[in-house]
Order: sequence, then C-alpha cells, then structure tokens
Amino acid sequence: MILTDITDFLAVLPRSGGIAGLDLGDKTIGVALSDLRRQVATPVEVIRREKFTLDAGRLLALLAARGATGIILGLPLNMDGSEGPRVQSTRAFARNLEKLTPLPITFWDERLSTVAAERALLEADTSRKGRKEVIDKVAASYILQGALDRMGYMTARQGDL
Repeated sequence: MILTDITDFLAVLPRSGGIAGLDLGDKTIGVALSDLRRQVATPVEVIRREKFTLDAGRLLALLAARGATGIILGLPLNMDGSEGPRVQSTRAFARNLEKLTPLPITFWDERLSTVAAERALLEADTSRKGRKEVIDKVAASYILQGALDRMGYMTARQGDL
C-alpha cells in the first residue's frame, strides 16, 4: 500500500517496529533501518541493482529478517521541487514493490541527502574508496532520519492534544 502522506503512513504503522529507508539509485539501493522505537536510523546495506525481481527479493528478505514494519523511499525531487525522470522511476519502483509486500510504503524528500552524507563521510576522514562503498546506505539513513524526526514530532504533538 502506497501512502503519499507521512501522516497516513504513520497512522497505519504498528506502535513499534523498525522502518526501512531506501536511497534508490540507478546502480544501487542504499538501505537503512530504524530501531524499534523509531528514533535512530542506521545504515545497513547497499544492494547492487541487477533486475527488479532480484533486487526486490533481496530487499524484502533483508526487511523480513530485520522485522521492518514500513518502507520510506527517498523521492529525488529537483531543487525547485519539480518532478523529473528519477521521481517517475522511484514511483514505478514503489508500485512494483507494492505488489510484492503488504508493508506500507511512503516517500520522503531526499534533496541534499547525498550531499549531507558525503559531507559527513568527509568529516570522518573516510577515503574516497570508502565513501564510494558506503555513500548510498549513509544517504538512506539521512532520508530515514528526516522522516523519523518528522514522525516523532507528529506523535509528540498528538500527545499534547
């Protein structure tokens, strides 16, 4: 089930359980997972893309093994907020994935997530080769952390009402 609004996504999730964040690229899929309380995103794996069926199988096996309760896909909007070909590709991936899993799927604006991940890795003095190997899963964790922070804020606001 694809939910375009983070509020609707949060409403269908169980009260606890990890959430997956994905940074979808042409050659790789960066995967991050949250803790059960949905407060911290952790980079987990980079899946080398081959064919959708193989990629989805590997991804869903990983998410099942980790007990994920939902999926957040980074949405690569243009800097002006418009949608380009990469957004259409991401939405198509979500539609195809939706057919294979009952997990709820939503999107999160990923603008500048790779830039932030690159900056963090540079600050950690990671070698160029090391950055290339982990950049996608670190970007996925930035995407996921942004969504987790927003959901945490929304949950706290509900408690205040």
